[in-house]
Amino acid sequence: MVGTMDFKVEKMYRLPDAGSLKAFADVSVNNTLVIKGLRVVDGKKGLFVSMPQEQGKDQKWYDQVLCKSAETHEEIASVVIDEYKRK
Repeated sequence: MVGTMDFKVEKMYRLPDAGSLKAFADVSVNNTLVIKGLRVVDGKKGLFVSMPQEQGKDQKWYDQVLCKSAETHEEIASVVIDEYKRK
């Protein structure tokens, strides 16, 4: 069983001219796993983080990384948004 999880932004790729898409980020988990391609998006309610997605044959988009708890997703989003605002 995994205890406390540590999330760290490894890389942040800013996109100054991409409309509501503001950046891509790569996040490490416990310094053992890297999730590549999280997106920072400026939505109607402010900044949010979207997990990496892939388009299926049905032309719909599907998340490639799923968080089993809202708390985990919120923690990842917080780390990514904080790093985005810092730079």
